[in-house]
Amino acid sequence: MTLEHSVATLNQLLSQRSSCRAFTAEPVPQATLESILTMAQRSASWCNSQPWQIHLTQGDATEQFRDIMQAPAHEDEPGPDFPWPSAYRGVYQDRRRECGLALYDSLGIERGDRVASARQTRENFRFFGAPHVAMITSDQALGVYGAVDCGGYIANLLLAAASHGVAAIAQAALAAHPQRVRDYFGLAPDRLVVCGISLGFAEPGHPANNFRTTRANITTAVQWKGDS
Repeated sequence: MTLEHSVATLNQLLSQRSSCRAFTAEPVPQATLESILTMAQRSASWCNSQPWQIHLTQGDATEQFRDIMQAPAHEDEPGPDFPWPSAYRGVYQDRRRECGLALYDSLGIERGDRVASARQTRENFRFFGAPHVAMITSDQALGVYGAVDCGGYIANLLLAAASHGVAAIAQAALAAHPQRVRDYFGLAPDRLVVCGISLGFAEPGHPANNFRTTRANITTAVQWKGDS
């Protein structure tokens, strides 16, 4: 493979990958899942610590976990292992709002329709109908940098899935109830839940899959220092 081909292939994957919010019930073949996971396992990490652990459901296990995650929250239930953002301000709020409005517009949800928006939010805990969900955890002792390493793994898993024609979405919402995750998968208390990734095949023509988010120009993110 030439350098130009490698660049073009990766750029195509980055450009065409999107978050899937409506899946068919068709399971992904075991060999395909193993190939995706093998590719993602090549992810870089601090000191090659590879802190990620993946708990991947299929078949009846997905349905059981789906039921658990959809159950109402209890007042004494612990919150996420990694705190949610304290606030979205400025451009971050602008981007968040743009994404939400684009999703709601694609689904025909009018602004201010809290019933419909809440119903769509609950789809997170149905895994958007996906036949598989991968829960990503890190070791508590590695702190925030373990989570940073997991972030690199997550990005690579999403690209690996896209390269196989498998749809996916990374979901922070699935980290909202970490004790449910630990209880279901039999995890130790020091395994911290980073997020979940729903996997499967996209439902063709579903409006939730038709919109795309934008990306800022690199000039908003990169500051150069020195002469070229």
